[in-house]
Amino acid sequence: MESKHQSNCKLNRTEKKFLRKQIKARHTLLRHEGIEAVSYATQVLVVANGGLGNGVSRNQLLPVLEKLGQVDALLMPPSKPYSFVRYKTVEESKKAYVTLNGKEIVDDLGQSTILYLNYVEKAQWKDLGLQTFPPGLKVVEEIVSSEDEKLLLESINWTEDKDNQNCLPDICDSVLEKWLKEGIIRHKPDQLTVNEYEPGHGIPAHIDTHSAFEDEIISLSLGSEIVMDFKHPDGVTVPVMLPRRSLLVMTGESRYLWTHGITPRKFDTVQASRGHKSGIITRDVGDLTLNKRGIRTSFTFRKVRQTPCNCSYPLVCDSQKKEPPPSFPENDKEASQLEQEYVHRVYEEIAGHFSSTRHTPWPHIVEFLKALPRGSLVADIGCGNGKYLGINKELYMIGCDRSQNLVDICRERQFQAFISDALAVPIRSGSCDACISIAVVHHFATTERRVAALQELVRLLRPGGKALIYVWAMEQEYNKKKSKYLREDRTSPEKKEEISSDTSVQEMLVEQMPGMGNQDSACSVPSINNFQNGRCNSKKGANSKLPIHTNRTSFHSQDLLVPWHLKGNPGKEKSIEPCGPLGTHDASPVFHRYYHVFCEGELEAACQALSNVSILQSYYDQGNWCVILQKVSLSL
Repeated sequence: MESKHQSNCKLNRTEKKFLRKQIKARHTLLRHEGIEAVSYATQVLVVANGGLGNGVSRNQLLPVLEKLGQVDALLMPPSKPYSFVRYKTVEESKKAYVTLNGKEIVDDLGQSTILYLNYVEKAQWKDLGLQTFPPGLKVVEEIVSSEDEKLLLESINWTEDKDNQNCLPDICDSVLEKWLKEGIIRHKPDQLTVNEYEPGHGIPAHIDTHSAFEDEIISLSLGSEIVMDFKHPDGVTVPVMLPRRSLLVMTGESRYLWTHGITPRKFDTVQASRGHKSGIITRDVGDLTLNKRGIRTSFTFRKVRQTPCNCSYPLVCDSQKKEPPPSFPENDKEASQLEQEYVHRVYEEIAGHFSSTRHTPWPHIVEFLKALPRGSLVADIGCGNGKYLGINKELYMIGCDRSQNLVDICRERQFQAFISDALAVPIRSGSCDACISIAVVHHFATTERRVAALQELVRLLRPGGKALIYVWAMEQEYNKKKSKYLREDRTSPEKKEEISSDTSVQEMLVEQMPGMGNQDSACSVPSINNFQNGRCNSKKGANSKLPIHTNRTSFHSQDLLVPWHLKGNPGKEKSIEPCGPLGTHDASPVFHRYYHVFCEGELEAACQALSNVSILQSYYDQGNWCVILQKVSLSL
């Protein structure tokens, strides 16, 4: 120990810093991966920061290693930030250890990374063996020619109003007829969705709704290849290469039971020896590398189902679930029961996962809070995980929420929060300088209850105090621009949670084809007199059922249930919605939350009906209607 200490004392500052980082890398590998380094020289080195998981490809790393000696094997486990290299001799391994430790290289993302090498007895990784396609899945390569690919891409008009596009492009009709004749598909689709994905975009893991579409779903990949992940409910994941100009066909188990999705990233892990050929990306760590994504356009064809689904997978089939959707409430008691079952209970169940998707504050809300005078007392009514409670340290902020589990999360984060219903907040009247209510009021099931929630905010304010209110908008396309809820499709994760939101997935849905009708999405806004006289409820037919919304699509009803797919590993999903839901159909537990989405002018009209209030600002913010109101002084 003494000689080691003396040796370390002779190191300069840079060398000491490098040694600390090398030791840290060694400890990290042991703690998180179970890889134990040894203090003596061996033929095998573990190269920290030199892995597929942090953007270093085989083609980039191997030449660097080969300059120091004959490489017997370079093993690069998928998604890991390290690799193993085995040299022909120990002397060559020593040379690499000395030369490459602390060496800076530029990865395929254009970012510099520093390598840290340690000796190990042998390479350690999990070999999962070969896998097979999910049952009912097939990939047909070169299904269209390069000329047809060009024509298909040119047939898309991203700027045209989708409601004016009533049929399949002629070239789509001709290729579908050809595939049908050749036996590649069994049915001719009558619905088409076109998506364009830039590098870094993805698709959340999901199962296409059983009740909406028939068994066969097909997707044509144009412009670039992609790796799509298929996951069984038991956890088995099969990554499948979809080459450019290939057709993915999902039937049976692969269509109904397995989720499919695309991880948001700019590089895919692929087989170095197979190039862009279709097939499963195996765990052969001696043959994996990175492939840079290009711009991919998918044509996904489906046939609309006219009868309930009777597939063999009832646990994930919305047609076969025993519990029918609830009816629209006809009185205050029914509304309260609906909220208890489809709002309060759901948030208790999903609190952890919900919180993991709520990190980034919305800019206009931050602007509101930071503009308040120093020392202001501010109440966040429906504070969730407390995302806004710590935005401005110069304010005295307190939050409340109906969910015990969300309040516990706030307290764990050292925020002041308590359990309360937004209709009856135990704070003295006129005591708050400001209040915020973000994505809360739309959970109340009648207009009277929504107005009561707004009036409760006003009660808390002192004269001159301000409140900021956000609710989901019926209009997810406004001023010819789609909201982030419709546009984006990338998961964090993860950032996956914190990927910047300045780019988006362009989507064109050809909504009406032969035999399909239009859905009524009319929006009725009550007048101020309606609110004041109590004639506020949307009129529904007797025992009408609340529709279940298809996530990341336009709203076709103001009152509806929005699915939340509970993930077992919070933090691995990014939610994409107007201040709100994670949205896909998959095999994980599904909960449904009640929403009333507001039409343009509806929130403003409700606020105008309140006592002692003036509206300072009313605006639209990425799929939400928003109001800033002020409590006025009572006239004498």
